[in-house]
Amino acid sequence: MVNGQPVGCYNLPIKENRVTEQGQLLKIWIKSRRREPMDERDRANLKAGQGLEGNADSGGRRQVTLLEIEQWSETMKELGASLDPSQRRANLLVTGIQLHDSTDRILRVGPCRLRIGGETTPCRHLEEAAPGLRQSMQRDWRGGVYAEVLDDGEIAVGDPVSWESQCPSPDDA
Repeated sequence: MVNGQPVGCYNLPIKENRVTEQGQLLKIWIKSRRREPMDERDRANLKAGQGLEGNADSGGRRQVTLLEIEQWSETMKELGASLDPSQRRANLLVTGIQLHDSTDRILRVGPCRLRIGGETTPCRHLEEAAPGLRQSMQRDWRGGVYAEVLDDGEIAVGDPVSWESQCPSPDDA
């Protein structure tokens, strides 16, 4: 313990609401069938331990995938391309929050919590969309992350997205 915080936590800003960064949910996509186009939705239900209701991939470790619009935009600029982010086939598109190096962190999307499992490896099909896209997305977590759903609830485009602190507040110690 250092300053009443577990070692490794004393350098992190702990706010009253325990939020360290805030962003927004821009898009929700559901893959109703494998290898089919993603269906864009304004709202969707998350199921703890399963993922997005109606998504072809459910359960397991990759229940939901997330992509940062900032990383996608940087990749498009680098390649001189202008593809829609749905080409990445992630479930959730976020802005204003960095997903880089976020393994085991808890991300709140609207009323639901997601535990980040790790970096998502870009699929081979991305090369068909734009030469060099897959390679470009393999750097700096540009391909996004996958997560486990911890809470049931409805999410909607426009919902706030924020990190929950990994360190307890002094009141929790």
